[in-house]
Amino acid sequence: MPELPEVETTRQGIAPHIVGRKVKQLVVRNASLRWPIPSDLATQIEGQTLRSIDRRGKYLLLNFAHGTALWHLGMSGSLRVLQGSGVQEPPAIHDHVDVIFSGNVAVRFTDPRRFGALLWTREPIGKHQLINHLGPEPLTDAFDAAYLYARSRTRKTAIKTFIMDSKIVVGVGNIYANEALFAAGIRPGKAAASLTKARAELLVSEIKKVLQKAITQGGTTLRDFTGGDGKPGYFAQQLAVYGRGGKLCRVCAGQLTETRLGNRSTVYCRVCQS
Repeated sequence: MPELPEVETTRQGIAPHIVGRKVKQLVVRNASLRWPIPSDLATQIEGQTLRSIDRRGKYLLLNFAHGTALWHLGMSGSLRVLQGSGVQEPPAIHDHVDVIFSGNVAVRFTDPRRFGALLWTREPIGKHQLINHLGPEPLTDAFDAAYLYARSRTRKTAIKTFIMDSKIVVGVGNIYANEALFAAGIRPGKAAASLTKARAELLVSEIKKVLQKAITQGGTTLRDFTGGDGKPGYFAQQLAVYGRGGKLCRVCAGQLTETRLGNRSTVYCRVCQS
């Protein structure tokens, strides 16, 4: 599933090509995504200029003067920029949506599993039901050690599950939770309430580092993800634990343990993490 670095990489990849351009046409080939694409979406955005693209958690926010289109990539979705003659490229079976802009530029949404979404709202985005419950962005000052420590005090849930809760902090998906906990030397199954102030500070620092590094590398390609330029991310080459269960720890050379936690694959080192 595309996680925060993949979504941010996509935002950075497509924004320079389409921000400031007018939407000429919305082409919807299959409206049956996770939620149906609004039937009046073309009416809302055709002829309108895209002012900016923001990201909140894993949602891309396409901002127009009179509202916002919320785009979620789902489990296997990706956005790709088409230019010039490429705009006329015949769609493949899973190419469900094209947004065609002035200047002969288009963004094509591909989503094999159809768990993505493209919605519209006129209300302030912070009040939208998909947004209003979200915790702070992990790469902002709002997410710091004092915040994480305070929120963890009475939580008996595993620390890995805790930091993957979007109500606590957005965008720390399974891959990056595994990696940050390894870097911080914390076992994923430890109760969140056991987190000390010092370890909270270290964990926050490592979460920020691993996410920023992944963004710099263009995300992590495991199955379907490509960035806005159609190229894969390369952070997978730097993964220390995720997907490496049974292999040797890159730090101590001990065997990495793989288990299930919260029904998600969890890999850690019994020596380096405590």
